[in-house]
Amino acid sequence: MKIVFMGNPLIACPLLNSLYNSNHDIISVVSNAPKAMGRGKKLKFTAVGDFANSLNIPFLGFKSVDEKEIINKLEELKPDLFVVMAFRILSNSILSIPKLGAINLHTSLLPKYRGAAPIQHAILNGDKITGISTFIIEPKVDTGGILLQKEIPINKEDDFGTLSKKMANISGKLVLESIKKIEQNEKPVAQNNLEVSLAPKILKSFCLIDWTKNAESIHNQIRALSPYPGAYTIINHKRTKIFKSKVFSNKSTKEPGQIIIDKQRLVVSCKNSLLELITLQAEGKKRMLTSEWIKGIQKNQEISISS
Repeated sequence: MKIVFMGNPLIACPLLNSLYNSNHDIISVVSNAPKAMGRGKKLKFTAVGDFANSLNIPFLGFKSVDEKEIINKLEELKPDLFVVMAFRILSNSILSIPKLGAINLHTSLLPKYRGAAPIQHAILNGDKITGISTFIIEPKVDTGGILLQKEIPINKEDDFGTLSKKMANISGKLVLESIKKIEQNEKPVAQNNLEVSLAPKILKSFCLIDWTKNAESIHNQIRALSPYPGAYTIINHKRTKIFKSKVFSNKSTKEPGQIIIDKQRLVVSCKNSLLELITLQAEGKKRMLTSEWIKGIQKNQEISISS
């Protein structure tokens, strides 16, 4: 089958690799167009663009302003199928090109967590189970019929990075099985619209920690935003990202935001609870364990958190 793959971030690369090593013909990879970066204005490709170039797969850089040009090039390729992961909303003009349509791999158990940030919202909500879904792309985002789904447990130590890796590692197998279903003319299963939930894009404003929430909620926020973009607070007037934490106690009578140094541990009071901060990165500094950070604090120096 002649396939065009579309994607941008690193999480989509293992899927592209699986397709490349299958018996299908990957005739092109579409990703956001490279941008000129730095003093030398060197072109920086997306992770998918870099990987496609390393495999010597023909690459098409996508810009919204040149959609007509992309459409013409895709039509010339005469693809059987588009396979999409973590890319962008495709116009009807693009979706009408492949003979057998387009499938998307979404990082949730649809119809749960439709939208741009399903992994983050699953962790934020303290879910114990998530998964990945393959579905037929329709004009309305994340609404198409389901081909296959695979459940994935969310462990206590999982964050956005580790859970993304789990999903990436099994994405190829699920997509190849989904392509078989298309080849065998098996019909997808319609989504149950009574079970829909949404996972909107994570905004920068959401990354600021509110210490008046309980420790479990803040812990989930830190996990959901680690390693990127990173939940943060202001410690001693410096923006400080927190990458790893642990609920220290479900009981506290201290005011939210109060810092406690317990030997080599940094603990912050939350709503009726305590949260231990394990890994952080102060503005202008490298990422470090809080035990290292504490060693750098001058004796008797007052430590404060503000929002």
